[in-house]
Order: sequence, then structure tokens, then C-alpha cells
Amino acid sequence: MGITIRVAEPADRESLVALWEAAGLTRPWNDPRADFDMALGRDRSTILLACENKAVSGSVMVGFDGHRGWVYYLAVAPEKRGFGIGRMLMLEAEQWLKAIGCPKIQLMVRGDNNVARGFYAALGYDLQDVVTLGRRLD
Repeated sequence: MGITIRVAEPADRESLVALWEAAGLTRPWNDPRADFDMALGRDRSTILLACENKAVSGSVMVGFDGHRGWVYYLAVAPEKRGFGIGRMLMLEAEQWLKAIGCPKIQLMVRGDNNVARGFYAALGYDLQDVVTLGRRLD
């Protein structure tokens, strides 16, 4: 499998939203198109794509808030899972954050998503003893 990693471009938006939907990452209360636009419109965030013959097989959104790096929308096309694409994308996200001086990476996983929790544990990510609080501002 000849996978290359590249930075997303505005023209990738609709195919990427379709990938996120196929991977079960979207929720009615979040606008994935707005998330895509915001990530590409900032200098401290990006979206990395795993491509095979120009077709997008996976993605990861990564950003740095000045204190921690964050990962969102790690997705691999269902038919491409099990080939190491998710691992490759996470490694690239870590490298991107290291290159801009980020000391720590974090991500959120829904508590009942045992598959994702196992994936991240296999990559060396530890369960953090924190509670996430939130409030909608829109």
C-alpha cells in the first residue's frame, strides 16, 4: 500500500466530510464543514491526509493551543482499516506538533468507544485523570 501524507486543501472539504461521516465521527451539534474551514484557516492547526493514488484514505486534524497539542477527527476509511494508516497519521500529527514546539499531545475519546481507546493505548497514550467540561458558545 503506497500511502503518502499531505496537508488538506480547501478542495478536500467535501470528500473529507464524507470520510468523517463514514467513520462515524460527526455529530448533529457540530458542523464538520465549519471545523474543516477553521482548522485550515489558522496557523496553529492543520488537517493531515493519508492518500493512496490521490484518493483520501484517512485524516487527522491537529492543533496547538499554546499549551497542549490536540487531535481531532482521526479517521480511516472503513475498508482501509487494519493497515496502519491510523498509526501513520498519529505519528505525523505528533511530528507536526513537535516541529512547532508543542510539549504534550492530548485527545478526547467518547467513554464508550472501546475500539478507539484500545487503538490509542496501543500507541502509548495513557488515560488521563481529568474531567472534561464544556459549554456551547454558538
